[in-house]
Amino acid sequence: MNHTPRGYCIEDLEEGMSATYGKTITEADVVLFAGISGDDNPIHVDEEYAKGTRFEGRVVHGMFLAGLISCVVGTRLPGPGAIYMGQTLKFRSPVRIGETVRVLATVIDVNREKRRVKLETRCMVGERLVADGEGMLLVESREQINTTAVVAEEEVA
Repeated sequence: MNHTPRGYCIEDLEEGMSATYGKTITEADVVLFAGISGDDNPIHVDEEYAKGTRFEGRVVHGMFLAGLISCVVGTRLPGPGAIYMGQTLKFRSPVRIGETVRVLATVIDVNREKRRVKLETRCMVGERLVADGEGMLLVESREQINTTAVVAEEEVA
């Protein structure tokens, strides 16, 4: 039998539920993200270049923050089994290496019929809002999970 971890089912979600994740951004995080994404813009990877910009130093990739949001929705709320359908994101303030970003995802709408949940997503450094937006996710129902489990058991037998 498959023991894949599951997150919340659509029936379990209510407006106001929330989850968080925090990460202190390191030099290695930025360098690895640049390598993985191919985004080696010198504003992120070259301190001498970045000092001459309006930011007066390197800043963390905005899409790195999007990845931290993905961490919250994929592992905590709604969690494993949820499928991202979309995410809006506005960058409000730069993030620097060494800063700790705390991501907060809060349920703002649940559509049980369509099995969709809308989340408000916020990235904070201390009390400073650095990015925010809304995510839309497709979430399994208990019926779907139970049907999948029965089919898996029949295949094993």
